[in-house]
Amino acid sequence: MEILMCIVAGLLFAAAVYLMLSKSLLRIIIGTGLLSHGTHLMLLTMGGLKTGAAPVLGEHASSYTDPIPQALILTAIVISFGVTAVFLVIAYRAYQELGTDNMEQLRGMETDD
Repeated sequence: MEILMCIVAGLLFAAAVYLMLSKSLLRIIIGTGLLSHGTHLMLLTMGGLKTGAAPVLGEHASSYTDPIPQALILTAIVISFGVTAVFLVIAYRAYQELGTDNMEQLRGMETDD
């Protein structure tokens, strides 16, 4: 199961890099979202995909799952949501001001000197 999750995370990374290298600002934002999802999946896979009891049962459980990777992923989800929201607001404001989301046209006015 870990091999499958690593392959899926690799595909998410590849799609994210492809989208982030495009000229559209909206595709770049979607690429950063996919990159964060790939990172979350990789963290969960590295933490171990095992079944067991909840870690709050105390000393009576024979096996339990480690809560640290899940807590790290939950924190990373909240941070990536905030970063994506800021990116979307900046992209919307840039589109309002300049009328385009093309990165080549967002560079500004080029003058011939």
